[in-house]
Amino acid sequence: MPVSHTESAPGPHGRSDWPGSSSFSTQGTLWTHFDQWLSKPRSPRQVILWLSLYLVLTANWPLWNELARIGGAPSTYLPTVAAMSLLTLCGSVAILSLTAWSRWMKPLWFAVVVLAAVAQHYMLQYRVVMDPTMIANALQTDPNEVRDLMSWHMAFNVLVVTLPAGWAIWRVRVAPMRFFSKLWRNAGLLLLAAVVAVVTAVAMNRQLAPLMRNNVQLRYMMNPIASLYSTGFVVTRPFFKHSGKLIPITAGTALGASYAAQVRPPLFVVVVGETARADHFALNGYARDTTPELARRGVLSYRDVHSCGTNTLASVPCMFSPLGKQGYESRKDDYENLVDVLQASGLAVLWLDNQAGCKDVCIRIPNASAFDGLDAATKKALCDGDECLDDVMLKGLDERIAALPAERRAKGIVLVMHQMGSHGPAYYKRSAPDVKRFLPECKTNALAECGHNELMNVYDNSIAETDRFLARTIDWLQAQSKRYDPAMLYVSDHGESLGEYGLFLHGVPYSFAPEAQKHVPMVTWFSEGMSERRKLSRSCMEAGLDAPLTHDNLYHTVLGVMDVATPTYKPALDALASCRNKA
Repeated sequence: MPVSHTESAPGPHGRSDWPGSSSFSTQGTLWTHFDQWLSKPRSPRQVILWLSLYLVLTANWPLWNELARIGGAPSTYLPTVAAMSLLTLCGSVAILSLTAWSRWMKPLWFAVVVLAAVAQHYMLQYRVVMDPTMIANALQTDPNEVRDLMSWHMAFNVLVVTLPAGWAIWRVRVAPMRFFSKLWRNAGLLLLAAVVAVVTAVAMNRQLAPLMRNNVQLRYMMNPIASLYSTGFVVTRPFFKHSGKLIPITAGTALGASYAAQVRPPLFVVVVGETARADHFALNGYARDTTPELARRGVLSYRDVHSCGTNTLASVPCMFSPLGKQGYESRKDDYENLVDVLQASGLAVLWLDNQAGCKDVCIRIPNASAFDGLDAATKKALCDGDECLDDVMLKGLDERIAALPAERRAKGIVLVMHQMGSHGPAYYKRSAPDVKRFLPECKTNALAECGHNELMNVYDNSIAETDRFLARTIDWLQAQSKRYDPAMLYVSDHGESLGEYGLFLHGVPYSFAPEAQKHVPMVTWFSEGMSERRKLSRSCMEAGLDAPLTHDNLYHTVLGVMDVATPTYKPALDALASCRNKA
């Protein structure tokens, strides 16, 4: 006799997927059951609650690791982890509640997951934090730098987080609801998340207050809150921070007395270094001989120089500004800068870039990319795609200078060279094969996978490449001595972390950045002609090599060397003022 049975009513999409149905209880895999459960209609608030919880659990390992490192024993840090988890969940819910509207929000939800996954990868890989300066730097990264940061390891880490979430977001059905009903429910969810966060913060204040005060980096490791906040801050800040007007500073600028009866015009090269650490220059006492070529050319190396920022976007505009670090960071308007003043004086000025742009410093003066106009042989010898060794800036340099206005060249020339230098994480690309004398070297951009010695080797090889480039620049300048009085000043934009305290690369907020990211090399070279022209005393300069200097000194030192009079010049900040007129 056949056995009769009763079939359950079909659920959504014509499937018997309601709990208790024979299909749900006896057929299919666990994955199928979960898929059926997920595809039921849900409110957008339920979706963002689940999504926020998922991101807390899968995209906040850097934060948990840091709390464990700080906290010591599990009994000490686990309550803090629980509190921070709840705060991160509440923050994520509060932000995402602003998107809890309809199924059309799915691409935005997925974008948040991708952002969180990418941010987690870089926080784990390089121990960076997602503060506004890091996001601003990332937004100005060019395709070559992006390529250096990509890896299979990154792809795996991102896919592990994004694939499950992407599938769930695609499958979930968002139930429709009237606009005003969604509005007050979303507002209620936002208020509830805020209340829970405040209660948690108050209840755990005794533990959290000193923790967050002494470890500011933690607030920029809450994922995706920190990335979303910092991105929003960077995008909207120009609309509120600056008036949009450019404040001129060139009024009253003129060439000094040394130009009146000059035999030869001055030729001053300012080299803006990239990611070089002062403590890895043998000139400054480093045990490895990373700077033999500069040592042979009798340069002067200043041993106590600190940067304006810990990334290129912060440092380069600041070091060329007349305002100094404090004034530059608190400014409400944009100002003209050092190269504007030099050009206003009547000198020929050229910015030559082997980097991802001059960060708006050079937009009002002649400027060029060193990659432009290269012949095939030079590209093959010095370049990998659109990324070249710094020697490329010396190719065709005579022709570039000859193209500047003759009446300006007759007065004098200032050439700014912006290096690729030791830009990471692909340090192995920053030196030519014949410079790689520290072996074996790290040959990947996943720096944490390299041994300490390999990482030191590859970074030191990049410093050796800078040493050779600067030496060749000096040689080129010496070859110009019959027509010009040449000189060179080199200073790096910021330093670099190489695994100290578990940190890699740079960009840590300045207030708690390690010394390695702020202590930078500065090297000067003066020809006999320039020394006589400016009456520079070498013994005086040698006596001042340990004087504390910063990027604030660059603006005034260059103006002093070039004898450019302008109201913004401050002799007290001119590193060489006390050594002039003594020779």
